[in-house]
Amino acid sequence: MGGSRAPRSARALEFFQHQGALELLVFNFLLILTILTIWLFKNRRFRFLHETGGAMVYGLVMGLVIRYATKSYEVEDGAVYDCESLTNSPTTLLINVTDHVYQYEYRGEINKHNINNEKGNAMLQKMTFDPEVFFNVLLPPIIFHAGYSLKKRHFFRNLGTILTYAFLGTAISCIVIGLVMYGFVKAMMQLGQIQAGDFHFTDCLFFGSLMSATDPVTVLAIFHELHVDTDLYTLLFGESVLNDAVAIVLTYSISIYSPKENPNAFDAAAFFQCVGNFLGIFAGSFAMGSGYAVITALISFLCEFPMLETGLFFLLSWSAFLSAEAAGLTGIVAVLFCGVTQAHYTYNNLSEECKLRTKQLFEFMNFLAENFIFCYMGLALFTFQNHIFNALFICGAVISIFVARACNIYPLTFFLNLGRKRRIPWNFQHMMMFSGLRGAIAFALAIRDTDSQPKQMMFTTTLLVVFFTVWVFGGGTTPMLAWLQIRVGVDPDQDLKDLPANQRSENPTQGSTKEESAHLFRIWYGFDHKYPLPCLHFLLKLEI
Repeated sequence: MGGSRAPRSARALEFFQHQGALELLVFNFLLILTILTIWLFKNRRFRFLHETGGAMVYGLVMGLVIRYATKSYEVEDGAVYDCESLTNSPTTLLINVTDHVYQYEYRGEINKHNINNEKGNAMLQKMTFDPEVFFNVLLPPIIFHAGYSLKKRHFFRNLGTILTYAFLGTAISCIVIGLVMYGFVKAMMQLGQIQAGDFHFTDCLFFGSLMSATDPVTVLAIFHELHVDTDLYTLLFGESVLNDAVAIVLTYSISIYSPKENPNAFDAAAFFQCVGNFLGIFAGSFAMGSGYAVITALISFLCEFPMLETGLFFLLSWSAFLSAEAAGLTGIVAVLFCGVTQAHYTYNNLSEECKLRTKQLFEFMNFLAENFIFCYMGLALFTFQNHIFNALFICGAVISIFVARACNIYPLTFFLNLGRKRRIPWNFQHMMMFSGLRGAIAFALAIRDTDSQPKQMMFTTTLLVVFFTVWVFGGGTTPMLAWLQIRVGVDPDQDLKDLPANQRSENPTQGSTKEESAHLFRIWYGFDHKYPLPCLHFLLKLEI
C-alpha cells in the first residue's frame, strides 16, 4: 500500500504544476484583456464605465466560467474525517499513514454548507490566492507609487486639511460604521439569523476600520484625465493615500483589542493599550520608511551607473516594507512614507536616466498590480469557497458607509473652513462625499482573515460594497462633476505661472506654497530647511 502512494503523489504534483500554469495563464489573459479595454477607452470615451469596473466585469465572467465549467476531482481526495484527539487547529499537521508521514498545512475554516463545493473543484482552490500575496507583493508598489508621485506643492499647501481628513475622518468613519453595524447585528440576532456569541462589538469596529479605507482610484483617474480643479484632486488624493495607511494600522490595533471580561463591554485599559499600539506602530513605521529613504539619498552618488542606481533605489525602497513587517510594524505605512521622502530628498540627487527609470518602473508596477487586484475581485466572487451572504448585513454596510462619510466630510470641513484662507466650497464637499469608493485596501484587509464565519461574512459584504461603489459611483463621476459645476480643464501649475519669475522655484515646496500654507506646514518647512536638508547636503559633499 505504501508503494502505491508514491506514483499517486507524483501524479498529484504534476497535476498541481499544470494547474498553477493554468492559473497564471488565466490572470495573464485577464490583464491582456484589461489593457486592450483601457486602450479602447482611451480612444473612445465610455461615460458610465471606467476601466477598473471593466476589469472587475472580466474577473466576474472568468470566475463564472471556472466555477461552473471546470471539472471536479474525485470526492475521496477531499474526504472529511473526524479527529477527536485534536482540541485546536494546528498550523502544521503530520499524519502517519502506514509508516508514511505526510505533512498538511492549515488553510482555514470551511463553511459546513459548502463542504461539497470545497472538496469538488481543485481549480477553485488554486484560484484563491494566499492573502499575504496581496500585502507583500501587490500592495507595496501601489502604495509606494502613491507617495513617490505625490504633487508636493499642492499636497503641502493643504497638509493640515489632508491630515485632518486622514486621521480624524478615518476614526470617525470607523466608529460610525461600527455603531451602525452593531445595530444591524442586534437586529440579525433578534431575527435568529446569527447566534448571540457570533458577533461582538469589537467585530463591528473591526469591520468599520477596514471599511473606512477609501480608495477612489476610479474617480481620481477621471479627475486626472479631465484636469479637474487641483485643490479638489489634491484633497481626495491626499486623503485616500494617508487614509489607507491609517485604516491598516487601525484595523491591526482593533484586532488585538481584548477586554479582560465581556467582549462587548468597554475596558479602559485595553482601549488605551489599543491607542498606544496605534500610535507606536504608526510612528515606528513612519521612522522606518523615512530612514530608508534618507539612506537611499546618501548613497545616490552612483550617478555614473544608472542601472546600479535604479537597482539600489528599488531594493532599498522594498526593504523599508520588509523591515517594518519583520519588526512587527506596518510595512504599508513604511513604504508610503518611504515614497514621500524619496520624492523629497532622493529624487533630485538621481541621474536624469534614473529619474526616468524609477518613475516609469513604479508607474508600471502600480498599473499592473492595481488592475490585477480588480480582476481578482471579480474572480473571487465565484472562486472563494466560503462566502456568507446576508442581505441585512449587506444593506447595513451600504447604509453605514454613507452615514459615516457624511459624518466625516461635512462636520470636519465646517471646522476646517473656519481657519482656511481658501475655503472648501459646497460643491467640493458634495463631490468628496460622492467619492468615498472602496477598493483594493478594503478588499485586501478583508481577505487577510477569513478563518471564522463572521470574518467570511465581512469579506463577502466588503466585496459586494466594492462592486457597488466602483460601478455606481465610479461610473457616475463625470455626470456628477457636471451637475455640481466643478471646473475641468484646469492647468495644475497655473498658480505657479502667475507668480513673478523671481519667485518661481524648482523646488515644489517653495514659492507660493509657503505663503499660502497653514501654520503646520510652515513649522515643518522651517525645520526641513534648517536641519535635514543642510545635513544631507553636507554628507553628500563628504561622499563626493
